[in-house]
Amino acid sequence: MEYHGCMSGKTCFSRNSGGNTTAMNRREFIACAGLALAAGCVKQAGAGDTEQPVAKTGNPHEAKWYSKAKKNKVTCHLCPRQCLVPNGMRGHCRVRENRGGRFYALSYGYPVAVNLDPIEKKPFMHVYPGSKAFSIATAGCNINCKFCQNWDIAQKRPEDFVVPYTPPESVAKAAANAKAKTIAYTYSEPTVFSEYVIDCAKAGREHAIDSVMITNGYISAQAQKDVLAVLKAVKVDLKSFSNDFYREVCNGSLAPVLDSLKRISKSGVWLEIVVLLIPTLNDDADNLKRMTSWIVKELGPDVPVIFTAYRPAYKIVNIPPTPGETLEKARAIAYEEGCHYSYGGNIPGMKAANTYCPSCKNLVVERYGYKILKNTDGKCDKCGAVIPGIWA
Repeated sequence: MEYHGCMSGKTCFSRNSGGNTTAMNRREFIACAGLALAAGCVKQAGAGDTEQPVAKTGNPHEAKWYSKAKKNKVTCHLCPRQCLVPNGMRGHCRVRENRGGRFYALSYGYPVAVNLDPIEKKPFMHVYPGSKAFSIATAGCNINCKFCQNWDIAQKRPEDFVVPYTPPESVAKAAANAKAKTIAYTYSEPTVFSEYVIDCAKAGREHAIDSVMITNGYISAQAQKDVLAVLKAVKVDLKSFSNDFYREVCNGSLAPVLDSLKRISKSGVWLEIVVLLIPTLNDDADNLKRMTSWIVKELGPDVPVIFTAYRPAYKIVNIPPTPGETLEKARAIAYEEGCHYSYGGNIPGMKAANTYCPSCKNLVVERYGYKILKNTDGKCDKCGAVIPGIWA
């Protein structure tokens, strides 16, 4: 799990003392984003947790995956929830709204976080190591993890922020100006702004910029097919191998995520998996053994599996941060089950962040935090073995 935030210390959108928000114009936004300055998350007080009636938002964009039902209702086909949404109301994610029998994606074009990040921050281990990812997020998510590391944008609604409308072409130009290798859809849950993902990715291609998605994998088959068609790589946050955990801690379910992983694996789009380990909740050896065994059997041994450390956040703050030893144990279990590439992430200095050749154990990518100290670009410089992934 990655965190969003400004790398420069400058806030692009800020609340003044009177509670109002000053937003940049589009030209200022592009210039700022092109220099990797973050779009700050401006929260309005009193955001509720229930479905809300029609809100006044500019530039409404009609949603792609829905069908009309009786009495002006619509059925959303974006994710496994298949929400039946009455007129004037929203689905579970709170960013898609029924207006008179037409469904709208309210967050389209309104990124609330923008950063120029190292690709290792996503984290991707086998995708353009050492490159920069122009990272964007809009508000919202279709599950509700109690440990959400980016809850201040993922668990909010579009109207909880005041940010400028930014068309896909502006995102692509800003990424190009920043000399980014990829556009990354991240921080919150890109599934809920999939229409924007597709259009930004297509615009990025015009500038020879690839797109990558960091997601919970909670998406319908049709929507996923459409999104995968424009992506170079996907990183899925696999929360646990327990449906009880998904139901009780994430307000979701495991089976749709496993189905999603299988579809990605068969699509030809590069896949990596991240598991945020929370002490006592999802870090037991049996859970990890079953998970990594399934990954090797169903997805293949070359899918990188990255175990990362939890830090207290959102509704789970009474559990201490994950120690490095837990990541090392999880990594060892993954290797025992047949994974060729298993990592420990987001604790700087761990050798578990390095990539080793599975044939001769030679070091092929050396990392310290987000810095790349060695990179053999997809081929072992000792035995010549090919390291799968997306390299320079």
